[in-house]
Amino acid sequence: MGTLRFVINFNIAIVVLMTAAYFYQYFYTVVGLIFRKAKPEKEASQFHKYATLICARNEESVIGELIDSLKKQNYPKDLLDIYVLADNCNDGTSRVAREAGAKVYERFNNTHIGKGYALDFLISKIKEDKGEGAYDGYFIFDADNIVDPNFVAEMNKTHERGYEVITCYRNSKNFGANWITAGYSIWFLREARFLNYPRMLLGNSCAVSGTGFFVSQSIIDANNGWPFYMLTEDIQFSVNCVINGQKIGYCDRAMVYDEQPSSFSQSWNQRLRWAKGFFQVDAKYLLKLIKGVFTSKNGKMSCYDIFMTVAPCVFLTMFIVIFNLLVFLSFASQPHFLAYLIADEALHFLAFAVFNFYTGMVIYGAITVVCEWKRIKATTWQKVKYLLIFPIFMATYIPITFAALRRNVGWTHIKHYSTSALNMLAAEKHS
Repeated sequence: MGTLRFVINFNIAIVVLMTAAYFYQYFYTVVGLIFRKAKPEKEASQFHKYATLICARNEESVIGELIDSLKKQNYPKDLLDIYVLADNCNDGTSRVAREAGAKVYERFNNTHIGKGYALDFLISKIKEDKGEGAYDGYFIFDADNIVDPNFVAEMNKTHERGYEVITCYRNSKNFGANWITAGYSIWFLREARFLNYPRMLLGNSCAVSGTGFFVSQSIIDANNGWPFYMLTEDIQFSVNCVINGQKIGYCDRAMVYDEQPSSFSQSWNQRLRWAKGFFQVDAKYLLKLIKGVFTSKNGKMSCYDIFMTVAPCVFLTMFIVIFNLLVFLSFASQPHFLAYLIADEALHFLAFAVFNFYTGMVIYGAITVVCEWKRIKATTWQKVKYLLIFPIFMATYIPITFAALRRNVGWTHIKHYSTSALNMLAAEKHS
């Protein structure tokens, strides 16, 4: 009976530990629900001079749409310059970007591959051509993005409040394509609504997520360019900001539309890179974040928050699952009564873990979809259907994370489609 008591207490302890560790995110969710509507920012007293940076590899099909959306910004045209780096391209990206009105550079480097290297190269080229202090800051986009007309104006207002790094509301161009694109979309919408938005309200640092973010010239100067070369350079940059006490802001009214991978193989490769990138960040910064939780003057909560974001907690989850499976198998040969009690406890816990994960993800997803209903470009049926499959999408992170442990991972190209092509694919799917 002592063994049974140990198994029960061990399972309870793990559940309590995980609940306590992530309880602050439940609080964030409550804050996001109560304060659903962002208050309009005060009108900016100054229109700053900005540049947009787009690093593109074989993106001739979409780069023109992004540049067009940037040229249609409700912001003084002479205060917004558009730069494109055609990075290791062998298609018409450079030509299309120039014809659309962007200033284009080209880079060919098969050794230093990745967005971090590309951004650093592009920033250095702009500095060479335009000199020191030509811009007050930079907006960084991916080539498949489409930017809301008020994006720059709204980000400028947040910059006026003193934020030197700002992230935005990341929406999706192709939510309704399938369960994979919807899974990405729900996660990014939740990140905006129930992580970054509450962080901003509570005075904590937000986190940059891939695309559609702003970095001031002073931050670029402090870092001597863009020395963030890991596979998840955005997370590396976010962690670096938090450790150095540089608070990242969030602008809920600045929206960017992002195209999500629609095939599982592309999704697997992309998230495999993300998982490997998280391991890289953990190896370099985890101890510094733990130290910051106790020693940071004004960012203890921000250090803890980003620590919980990058820490490989999935291993703790899998450990408890494996532990209960081993307990079940180990005691199968013991006396019937004892074996039955221990097996019953182990199987009940495993069933509870699976049920809790599924319902938890559905609840989080449902809250997100309901709150952001009008912003999601999909039919009612698509929203409901893919919401119920959302936990399966999230569960696929488990094998991806374990695969990233033992595999060498690099950047892989993901094919993107123009808006018209996406609409045609959607029409064909439902015809």
